[in-house]
Order: sequence, then structure tokens, then C-alpha cells
Amino acid sequence: MVPSIAAETPLQDDIRSMVERLNAYLQPLSPPQFQFQLTVEQMAGADATVFVARDEAGTAVAMGSLKVHDIEMGEVKRMFSEAHVRGRGLGRAILDVIEARARQLGLSRLVLETGATPGFEPAWALYEGAGFTRCSAFLDYPDSEYSRFYEKSLSS
Repeated sequence: MVPSIAAETPLQDDIRSMVERLNAYLQPLSPPQFQFQLTVEQMAGADATVFVARDEAGTAVAMGSLKVHDIEMGEVKRMFSEAHVRGRGLGRAILDVIEARARQLGLSRLVLETGATPGFEPAWALYEGAGFTRCSAFLDYPDSEYSRFYEKSLSS
């Protein structure tokens, strides 16, 4: 059975724990000043929607969020799957839900920043497989050797 995916508040103990595991996973991959992590409290803001995948037992096993920046642009943030479910398509399923929500909101562009160092290859494959293309730095992200930027047009 495919886990269910729904918008949820990140202000739950299991989601807080998942964010801690995500941060621990990312910590050794790039210098701290090049890690742009939303806190759980920021993820709970009115400009963000967090999507959580839960298995049959109701355990949170993956997540991702959409942060809306303006009437045109949304950003994919905090994508993570627990180690025991990686490679099963949950990241793509969450990314598809994020894109559907962005389209529902009338956004015309999705962007994201991810790491550019070894360890991020699965993320690159996920985003490129979902139709994202590399782009230059956006918003206030610094252009550095530690970041890779992607975008996807949602205009038909």
C-alpha cells in the first residue's frame, strides 16, 4: 500500500523528530553557513504548507514543504525520506503533491536550493526526473560551490 500524503502541521513531535534527523543528515554535507534550513516554527507559518507521508501504521516516513514567496513563485523546502523507505518513490510523490498545490495556488514557478556536494546525488536525480532544470541563484541565496539551484515553470 502507498503511504498517505496530507498537509499537516509540523508542530508535532514526530515531525519535529523527522526535521532533527534531516538536519543531522545534512550537517556533514556542507558548511553551516551554506545550509538554509527552515525551522519547524518557520515551516508552520502561513506562507508554508508541509506535506507528510505516513505508512499504514500512521508513522511519518517522509515530508516536504512548499513555501510561497509571492503571487508567482513557490519554493520546495525540507524534502526528506526516512532511510528505510528511500528509493520507493515517496520523494517524487511528495514533490508531485507540492507541485499540485502550487498550481492550485496559481503559482507559475517553483524553485529550490539543494546541496552541490557529494551526498546530494539522489536529490539531483529526483528534481531533474520531475522536470526541474538548473538555474542561477535566486532570492537572497548566495551563489556558491555548495549550492545547486533548480526551477520549474508551471505555466501551461
